[in-house]
Amino acid sequence: MTNKEIKALISLLDDQDPEVVAHVHQKIVELGDTITPFLEEAWEESLDPDHQKKLEDLIHDLQYGSLERRLKAWKDEGATDLLKGMWLVSTYQYPDVTLEKIKQIFAELYYEAWVNVRPEMHPYDQVKALNHVLFKLHKFSANTKNFHAPANSMLNQVLETKRGNPLSLCVIYLTLAQKLGLPVYGVNLPNLFILTFKSEVIPQFYINVYNRGLILSKSDIDNYLLQLNLSPVDIFYEPCAPIDIVRRALRNLSLSYEKLNDPEKATEIEKLIDVLGDENAAQAASSDDDEDDNDEEGYNDEDEDL
Repeated sequence: MTNKEIKALISLLDDQDPEVVAHVHQKIVELGDTITPFLEEAWEESLDPDHQKKLEDLIHDLQYGSLERRLKAWKDEGATDLLKGMWLVSTYQYPDVTLEKIKQIFAELYYEAWVNVRPEMHPYDQVKALNHVLFKLHKFSANTKNFHAPANSMLNQVLETKRGNPLSLCVIYLTLAQKLGLPVYGVNLPNLFILTFKSEVIPQFYINVYNRGLILSKSDIDNYLLQLNLSPVDIFYEPCAPIDIVRRALRNLSLSYEKLNDPEKATEIEKLIDVLGDENAAQAASSDDDEDDNDEEGYNDEDEDL
């Protein structure tokens, strides 16, 4: 369709006949999100709040449909690129944010981390050096004051505000660590997402990023699970896949919208989780987190995602 034809089609959204409007809506949806700039232009030119609302809803539907398709494509490609998966989560709320922009921010963080974290260091010292870069120099920290804000699950916002929840902070930490060549991975611990440093050099240990990179031992995890009356199954100790991390980020986001009494958005996020497919019951149980009653190590006692 020509630009003129697209604009004429959009103008019919204001028709008095509901059948005409429904037909036009369907036609626009079929054209896909490439028509979004024309809808945004029509919104800017309109002085009718009702017409603007129709345009807003249509723009959202197009962007959401595009996100569903891209998330499915990410899964079908193997779901190995964690940064891309987390960027896709961010585009639910910030459709204009680009993966290139996020990568640029990481490139800047990586250079400073590379200067401070050297290959010849002991693993504990490497972790401490990375802690220094993120928590001392760049002042990343837990967003305890506004924990349920959806922005805590949006990687672009966490990179900008330097405040996040356990999972989003862990994603930043492990992305930098892996870029530095460190064997750092995510762990689906109940109530709290953490990282593990797993190599053949020293015994496996864990990192509580939500508490400024505190190093934990296996016995610390044992004791934590004991407090929760949970059996010490392997998934609470071993690395999880990028797709598990993105699923957990989406669950966090769904819970945020529930807390904000926005069931429509919560339902949309649940549909995105369905796009990524099912996970086994044990993995699902491992990712129930909460923000309240944190003790000094950032552990939590209730049942929401982090």
